[in-house]
Amino acid sequence: MMNHARNARHHGSAFPRSRILAAVVAMVAIVAGVAVWISKSDSEEGSVAGTVPSAQDAGTAAASGSGALTELDKTFLVKVRQAGLWEIPAGRMAQSQAAGEAIKRAGMHLLDGHSKLDQLTRETAKTLNVPLPDEASAEQQAWVQQLKEADGEKFDQLFVDLLRASHGKIFIVIAQVRAATKNSLIRRLATQTNATVNDHMEVLEDTGLVTDAVLDDVASTVPKSK
Repeated sequence: MMNHARNARHHGSAFPRSRILAAVVAMVAIVAGVAVWISKSDSEEGSVAGTVPSAQDAGTAAASGSGALTELDKTFLVKVRQAGLWEIPAGRMAQSQAAGEAIKRAGMHLLDGHSKLDQLTRETAKTLNVPLPDEASAEQQAWVQQLKEADGEKFDQLFVDLLRASHGKIFIVIAQVRAATKNSLIRRLATQTNATVNDHMEVLEDTGLVTDAVLDDVASTVPKSK
């Protein structure tokens, strides 16, 4: 009976030990598997991170103006800059030389719109390393001189004639640039210029002084479709 008891104790203790050993082996396998999975995941994540630009990289690319810069893009920068160099003085003159309140209002729109647009133009040109003029064109300077020598109703009509024609012609250029440019900063400038110029044409038309002759002059510069 004592031998039987010893055998019972022997078998009773052997069984739990085998179960424990099996559990330990299983746990080691699980830990090893998790370690392999984590290592693989880290490797894949690192590989993906290397192919996807970060938000900071994307911001840097946008700030530098991604996309090729054409000669038309550069000419556009110059034209927008020169527009402000003569239209801002014209807007100031309207405040003291105009006879009608609608002309003074149009002048204020010129002052506000071109001041903001000129700042954006200079910032864009600096980023893209495009030199800009510090003077209006010779033709634009002649327009400013004509306005200086006029006042009252004569000033009002001359102001509308010159500025509506000028805005209409550059409006056509804006469309060409906006439709075809590959440069993100030029695209942004063209969009803003389009909104500004459209606003100025509207306030000039609100004066009731826009003539068919001026519109015909603008129409003559529209590229003919083939």
